[in-house]
Amino acid sequence: MFKLTEKLHQSQFWLIVYASSAAFMTYFCMYAFRKPFTAATYETVTGWDFQIDFKVALVLAQVFGYLLSKIIGIKVVSEMKASQRAYCIFALVMFAQLALIIFPLVPAPYNLILLFLNGLPLGMIWGLVFSYLEGRRVSEILGAALSVTFIVASGWVRTIGKWLIVDMGVPELWMPAFTGGIFILPLLVSVVALSQLPPPSAADIAQRQKRLPMNGKERWRFFCSFAPGITFLVLSFMMLTGLRDFRDNFEAEIWTALGYGQEANIFAYTGIRIAFIVLLALGAMVLIKNNVKAFYANHLVILLGICLFGLSTLMFEAGMIQGKTWMVALGAGVYIAYIPYNCFLFDRMISALGVSANAGFLIYISDSAGYLGSVGILLYRTFGSPELSWLTFFIDTTYLVAIVAGTLVLGSLAYFSGLLRGQCTVPEPIKTG
Repeated sequence: MFKLTEKLHQSQFWLIVYASSAAFMTYFCMYAFRKPFTAATYETVTGWDFQIDFKVALVLAQVFGYLLSKIIGIKVVSEMKASQRAYCIFALVMFAQLALIIFPLVPAPYNLILLFLNGLPLGMIWGLVFSYLEGRRVSEILGAALSVTFIVASGWVRTIGKWLIVDMGVPELWMPAFTGGIFILPLLVSVVALSQLPPPSAADIAQRQKRLPMNGKERWRFFCSFAPGITFLVLSFMMLTGLRDFRDNFEAEIWTALGYGQEANIFAYTGIRIAFIVLLALGAMVLIKNNVKAFYANHLVILLGICLFGLSTLMFEAGMIQGKTWMVALGAGVYIAYIPYNCFLFDRMISALGVSANAGFLIYISDSAGYLGSVGILLYRTFGSPELSWLTFFIDTTYLVAIVAGTLVLGSLAYFSGLLRGQCTVPEPIKTG
């Protein structure tokens, strides 16, 4: 392993290839324990006699677990030592798989608690994986490769879940556990590979700042020093997460409304095309060496994504583009706007502000708020507008998010521009560690 570490230190190319592959596969495998249940419809479930749809109840249960996981992750991920990450990743995912195994053994409605327990550990995986990648000169490339899992993995694991139900005859309630079982060994291999990644080099630290664990006092002081800008970003991410999660969880219903519900490969079809567009758009961010300019550019990329999903929806409603084209353009816009918050934006913020901290803290503040947005949109759809079709509600939500999130991102850009030009003041210098 020492020779591997030495080789990766000497070659940026092989570092990119190795780190991207290990991180991508680790997070890809995690999706097999989180998302396959959304491929089923659960139209007839013994013991479920409530007005709310059983699948909606499952999504809510898991999202509440995921939300709590994000809140816990503010502390756990930001304080996690590098030597503990790999063990923690594997243990958390295996806990989620155990919940999936017990899920079909417990009658409805009591099995909802198992989906809550399934989501509870999984919300911390992203931060733990990205901790291996942040603070490097090539973090944008590594983050772009990792972020593609958001797009590709969800579609692929649902395709596998559908295959298990349709072709292999696996009952819907057992399908999630079977899907997770397929990915246990690949997960183990990828986590071990990720654990061999060397820490950032001296050159990385010189350009991107040293990344250190942060205790509670340091986290609070950091937030207070940049509270207005962070608040703008957190609220905008809350809106974008709600839209992204609704699209992801109910994509099957939206495709059905568009007339493509019987195409088994439709998830993979859109996922691959969206991933290609997003990878090109976000991977280019590494070309910007100046941290302040890159931080501004992240805001502009987010605004570009917002414009893309907003305008493509207008074009679809006007009959200018077809349903498939709209879903690809909309998905690309959503992810171009959503992904920077999970890696590039906060990584560059720390570098631009010249502080020693870690991106995990900022990511998990945003994620906590983000899944509140996700729960809020889903609850409103279920109880506030049950008469609307999935498609109509989704289109209306897309317009709302485009307007509100776009305004908030512009507010953040104005605040940090003034701060970095010396027009705003912060309470005191931030020094952590």
